[in-house]
Amino acid sequence: MQNSLRVGVIGAGHFGRYHALKIRDVARETLVGLFDPDSKRAAEVAQEAGCPVMTSVDDLLAVCDAVVVAAPAEFHFELAVQALRAGRHVLVEKPVAATLEQADFLVTLAQETGLVCQVGHLLRYSAEHKAITQRISRPLYIEATRIAPFKPRGTDVSVILDLMIHDLDLVLAIVESPIAQVDALGAAVSSAHEDIANARVRFENGCVATITASRISLKTERRMRLFSEEGYLSADFGKRELTMIGRERGMPLPGTGGFRRESISWKDSDSLYAEHEAFVAACLEGAPVVVDARAGRRALEAALAVADGIETTRRRMELSGLIEAR
Repeated sequence: MQNSLRVGVIGAGHFGRYHALKIRDVARETLVGLFDPDSKRAAEVAQEAGCPVMTSVDDLLAVCDAVVVAAPAEFHFELAVQALRAGRHVLVEKPVAATLEQADFLVTLAQETGLVCQVGHLLRYSAEHKAITQRISRPLYIEATRIAPFKPRGTDVSVILDLMIHDLDLVLAIVESPIAQVDALGAAVSSAHEDIANARVRFENGCVATITASRISLKTERRMRLFSEEGYLSADFGKRELTMIGRERGMPLPGTGGFRRESISWKDSDSLYAEHEAFVAACLEGAPVVVDARAGRRALEAALAVADGIETTRRRMELSGLIEAR
């Protein structure tokens, strides 16, 4: 059995740099090279990560067993296809592709080649996600908030594909029921795409999720709250803290008729490290892919449904005179 995975990184931007530096820490990964069309940026990140700069994607694919695709979202599909056709495993950042047809193609190509196509939905590897699913198995209502100050990075896509898709994927993994209806609204404030968005997602099993995302806020907040017959749970992904009010776990709450409160926190949880560990296990040992191309497609489908919902709401607002027609 192969003991080490030779990994290359395509893209030296914000996430590409993080991936390159993280690969150095994973025992069974070896960073063999990095490529980015911006040669100056590529040289800076490669020097920091201690790897060579490659002159093309083909040159990088020639020396690795797997690649991380951390290029801008519009290139995810073509680069993932190129790598899979070259016989290389792929860890592609979210969104997996731009369209459902592209996502379907990747699902089929990964199946036909027998290669790993893992999608970078980082929350699935967080300690909070594991703790949530251990405590809430039948959510009735979920409220997710992901807001942050404006940064030029990521504005090549809407806030739905930039930020909200993280929570959409996590909600889909927790609920495990098809989507029945999506109502949404959003607005482009500082870029050409939506910078703020809110979606109300109703699932076929009756569960409802309200998801808010903004990249023009004054503060950073990443929270999720879940209501169920099992109790109430609040998770703060920024502080890495979780609180559960229920009857099964934690310290008794006097005067509440038997309710208990459990509070836990993680100071050393490294979701990116866990993501790469899972990638190595899938590539070298054949372990199940935690977030495969099919899961990436499902998250993309939900994100596109939110975008459609925003467009429907906008047309309604234009007809009513609430906002001016574009």
